[in-house]
Amino acid sequence: MKSKESKALLLEELYAPYKKCKECPLGFLGRKNVVFGSGNPDATFMIIGEAPGRDEDEQGLPFVGRSGKLLTKVLNLVGIERKDIFITNSVKCRPPENRKPLPIETKTCKDLLLLHQINIIKPKVICTLGATALECLFEKPVKLSDFRGKKLVVGSITIIPTYHPSYILRAPEKLKILMEDIEAAYSICNK
Repeated sequence: MKSKESKALLLEELYAPYKKCKECPLGFLGRKNVVFGSGNPDATFMIIGEAPGRDEDEQGLPFVGRSGKLLTKVLNLVGIERKDIFITNSVKCRPPENRKPLPIETKTCKDLLLLHQINIIKPKVICTLGATALECLFEKPVKLSDFRGKKLVVGSITIIPTYHPSYILRAPEKLKILMEDIEAAYSICNK
């Protein structure tokens, strides 16, 4: 079996027990779909955001709402096709009113799913979008301004934190920085 097919199968096996997940409070708060992630399971570049929003919850896919449309535009502008990378979130269920996920929610989802996704996909580079995604990986509060655009190496993976597209929708003057960070992160995959 080819690598891509075997990784896709491993991801499906990982997701199977959690399609109706009730392991954390988010499973009981009106979620419609568990949004595991989408893209190439053999990708060298992975993007991790915060949590699904309304559109993501409806469609069962990450980054398909307003923030997702902006992310797709940014990816296209720097020469990246969504189908070539893997996109997911720190938590896989929509928090009520799009609130920030609680620590117990991010820890549970990280341990049950996110770390396993990373281990299966084995990306060379992860780009975290917003402070919450970085906090999830590090399990402590962070100021994005202290880490944005910096290369953080954890084992064999380079992590590059940047702005979340939802922030760019409110601060469009930062769009160029988001584009530069994503382009720089992706360029590491080709070295």
